[in-house]
Amino acid sequence: MMKNISKIFSGNSSDCIFLLNSNQELFGCGYNYHGQLGLQKSKTEAKVYKLTKFKNIPKGKIIDIQGGFNHSIMLIENENEDEDEDENPKRKFYSCGDWRYNGLGKGEDEDTNEFTEIKSSLFENENILDFSVGNEHNLILTSNSKLIIFGNNEHGQLGTGDTNNQLIPIQIELPKLRFNENIYNYHLSCGFNKSFLYYSPSLSPFSNLEEDLIKLFRRKEFCDISFKTENREIIEAHKLILKYRLNQNQNQIEKLKEIISKKSIKESNQIFEMIYSNNSKINPKLYSEIKEIINSNEKIEETMKRIYLNENENEKDFIIERKEKQYKFHKLILIMRSELYRGMFLSVTEDKSNKVTDYSELSNKSFQIFEYWIYSNQIKDEIQITQEIIDELETGIDYFQLNQTNPNLFDLLINKFNNQNQN
Repeated sequence: MMKNISKIFSGNSSDCIFLLNSNQELFGCGYNYHGQLGLQKSKTEAKVYKLTKFKNIPKGKIIDIQGGFNHSIMLIENENEDEDEDENPKRKFYSCGDWRYNGLGKGEDEDTNEFTEIKSSLFENENILDFSVGNEHNLILTSNSKLIIFGNNEHGQLGTGDTNNQLIPIQIELPKLRFNENIYNYHLSCGFNKSFLYYSPSLSPFSNLEEDLIKLFRRKEFCDISFKTENREIIEAHKLILKYRLNQNQNQIEKLKEIISKKSIKESNQIFEMIYSNNSKINPKLYSEIKEIINSNEKIEETMKRIYLNENENEKDFIIERKEKQYKFHKLILIMRSELYRGMFLSVTEDKSNKVTDYSELSNKSFQIFEYWIYSNQIKDEIQITQEIIDELETGIDYFQLNQTNPNLFDLLINKFNNQNQN
C-alpha cells in the first residue's frame, strides 16, 4: 500500500508525519495524544507506531499538511464548480487536535480527532498562496497582500502588535507592494514561537520592458494626459511614451483621442496595452484602426532606444550623480523600471527627489553599459566587453539588485564576451 508515495508532510514543531501517494491515499503515524493525526483515534492511543491509512479525509486534492505541537492543518484544493469561471481553484483549510492551545481556528471549546473544516469568510474569494504552522499558531498568505492569522500569541508570534490569542482567523493588512501588484515571490515560515514572512512583486517571474510599461500604464499617479471613451470614462496615459510610440507627431495623438472617443473602456484599454507593448493580440478591427498612427512594426525595445538617444535635455528630468559626472535620465523611465532598481532609486519611486547619488564603484564605461540597458534590456553592439567589465558589473548587478530581470544583464555580458572571443 506504500507504493508511489508522492509527498511527505510534517511540521516545524510536529511529532507526527503524513505520507500521501499518487492515488490521494493518506497515511500517518506518530504522537497523537491531542488527536493531531486526525485518525479519529482516542487518547488511549496516544502514540501510533505504524503507518495507518486514513479512512475519512476531506474531499478534494491534498495540497499540504503541516503539524504543530498539538494540532495539524490541512490545505485542500477543489476545482471550481463553474467551468466557465476564470478563477483559481477553491482552497479550504481543515484542522484537528487540541482546542485549548488555540491552533484549530474554530472558536470551539472541544478537541477534534479528525480533520474538520475551518469555516471563515476571510477565505472566500481569496487566492491562497501559502501557509505555515508553528508550535501553536498559524499564518496564511493570500495573493492580494493579506495575512490571515490565528492561534497562540503569547510571544507576539502572530504579528498583531499585542499578545492576545486568536481562537478564530483574523486578517492583518500587509504593506501594499508598489504598483499595487499581487504577490508573486513569497516565503512564509512559522518557528516554535516566532514567524517570518517575505514577499515581492509579481515579476512573472522575470520582468521585461513590455511588462514594466504595462505596469506604468496602470500607475495613474504619474500620468499626464487624458482620453475620454464613448461613455465619457477617463483613461490616463503618459505623454513621453505616446510621443515616441506615435512617431513624435502631435496630430497622431489627436487621432488617437478621436478613436478612443468612439470606443468602450474595454476596447480602449486594449488599444493602450498595444501602444505600451508589442501586443497586437486584439480585435483585428481595432488593430486596423490604430496601426496607421503608431509604429506597429517597431519593437518596444527600439522605441525605448529612441527615447534614450534623443538629445532633448528638457525631457530628461532626473539626475544620477556620480563621482566624475552627472547622468541625466527620464524620471518616468526610472519609475517604470524602479521595481528592478529599488535599492538605488527609492527616492524616485516615492517621488521625493529629482536627484540621487550613485555610490557604486562602477567605472564610467560600465555605468554607460548599465545606463543603456535600463532603457533597452540590451547591450550596445559596438561595446567591447572585457573581463574587467564583467568583474565590475558582476558586483554592480548585486548592488542594483538586477538578478530578477529578463534578459539578465550578466547573461548578456557573458554571451557577448564569449561571442567576441570566438570571433
